[in-house]
Amino acid sequence: MQYTSKILMRKWRDFWLSKDHKEIKGASLIPADNSVLFTTAGMQPLIPYLMGQPHPLGKRLFDIQPCLRTNDIDEVGDNRHHTMFFMLGNWSIGDYFKKEAISWSWEYLTDSKWLGIDPARLAVTVFEGDENVPRDTVSADLWEKCGIPKERIYFCPKADNWWEIGGGVGPCGPDTEIFYDTGKPACSDTCGPQCDCGKWVEIWNNVFMEFNVAKAGAPLEKLPQQNVDTGMGLERIECVLNGYDSTFRDDCFKRPIEILESLSGKKFDFANEFGKYFCIISDHIRASVFLLGDLQPTTPSNVGQGYILRRLIRRAVNCARKLGFDARDLIKVADAYVQYYKEDFENFVKVEKFILDEITAEIEKFEKAIEGGIKEFNRIAEGLKSGDTIDGKTAFRLFDTFGFPLDLTVDLASERGINVDKAAFDEAFAAHQQKSRDNSGAMFKGGVAEAHSEEEEKILRRLHSATHLMLAALRRVVGNTVEQRGSNITPERLRYDFTCDHKLTPEELKTVENMVNEQIARDLPIICEEMTVDEAKASGAIGIFDSKYGDKVKVYTMGDFSKEICGGPHAEHTGELGHFRILKEESSSSGVRRIKAVLE
Repeated sequence: MQYTSKILMRKWRDFWLSKDHKEIKGASLIPADNSVLFTTAGMQPLIPYLMGQPHPLGKRLFDIQPCLRTNDIDEVGDNRHHTMFFMLGNWSIGDYFKKEAISWSWEYLTDSKWLGIDPARLAVTVFEGDENVPRDTVSADLWEKCGIPKERIYFCPKADNWWEIGGGVGPCGPDTEIFYDTGKPACSDTCGPQCDCGKWVEIWNNVFMEFNVAKAGAPLEKLPQQNVDTGMGLERIECVLNGYDSTFRDDCFKRPIEILESLSGKKFDFANEFGKYFCIISDHIRASVFLLGDLQPTTPSNVGQGYILRRLIRRAVNCARKLGFDARDLIKVADAYVQYYKEDFENFVKVEKFILDEITAEIEKFEKAIEGGIKEFNRIAEGLKSGDTIDGKTAFRLFDTFGFPLDLTVDLASERGINVDKAAFDEAFAAHQQKSRDNSGAMFKGGVAEAHSEEEEKILRRLHSATHLMLAALRRVVGNTVEQRGSNITPERLRYDFTCDHKLTPEELKTVENMVNEQIARDLPIICEEMTVDEAKASGAIGIFDSKYGDKVKVYTMGDFSKEICGGPHAEHTGELGHFRILKEESSSSGVRRIKAVLE
């Protein structure tokens, strides 16, 4: 049988529904609490429930979650790494535990009704134990009862079979991982699942989350309940089941790669030097489409999530140049992904033009930047002779200021016999990444900067509440097509991005300003209610971010003027806000305007 991603998603849904699980919507790629840049795993939105808070849909859950991991950007180009991928997950929130999780994993993988994998091709690893947690003989015995012989059950240390959130603080526990034998010959007599030779591929992970670390350096403590958190990579399992040599043979990449072959006149093949460029473009454009098509879209910029998006698009442009075709034709690859996924992701239909326009604009911007970068490179190289070295800071300035890729700097330098200090470039780049992480880490719900004092917290709550009033006013002045596209709030000002097809006139801005101040003068109570997404919509609440907040949302109401789904901090009355004043209105991106405003 030929498996496609759509077939596998359907089987996943059918299996867990048969086990009395409820499907939860995939969360936004942008985490609600901004604890990390992107949603990297399906469990991130579920942490409050794993810690003991009851979930509105019950104790048995599953989903199909788009994820994005920035640590793999530089690894993309081989036959298996991706930045954006789909994680198939299921959970027990204080319900069943190891027995059911392991037996159902075995059933799903080996039963002919589901995936029908030959049991002889499967092996598992379990936690060998340490000074804090005993050896997981329970999982090993359960696997043996399923039919896996002892010689294919491997006990491994904490580095391999223990799951925890990055940073080591939060829910955690031992896991058991399932591996598939690809059929490649063993590299040695000791070859096993933990070997990197390629014979074994991990296809599923069951985490038995029963512990918690309250703060850095604190000892393990028991959670109030035992949880199960599982994850299976969709792209990887499709590759394995079909016997492909790469996840880039999966059906979702078929049309994009055909387009790249046609544009470049080259064949996609890992045996030649061009194979990696096909992979980078295919991965990066797909990730870009999902970031732009998200319910809380990211647009290219020089900081945070926007910086990652810009980097993805520009790396794809650089690869298009290496494949020898006009980078503006990458929009055909982007459109192929939009058409493939819009049946399953309804928002793609609504923002199709926005996605393609943003990618086109960024490609054109980068093409111009490269022209400027080449001029700057020539100026730098004028004073150098063969054998000289361009220092890392200069190479990074070309990258950071002109978007000039390091390999392009290296190529141009090589033509002149000049070296480039790559190690120093990497140091400068790492420092830039850390600064970006620090800036992003200083944010929480609603794009509001972290407060460093009680007074700052009050200011941030007031400014966030003002964005609700401003959105309501904009919808009355411009029309109901206005939707939020981004928000960033600091103690000094609010910055708000919204959909609009024209520059607002001074009269429109003044009307918005007056409307907001009228509602402030009314001293309206700001009321928060928790309800389901459907209840929120039925009540007339607006908000395009319902999937990022989960199945239960908070709705903030300000009299008869504003009713909005939101997860951020707010004032208690509009009268606390002070006088609202718009400082500036400008373009943010294609079809998106930006307002900066203050409370005085």
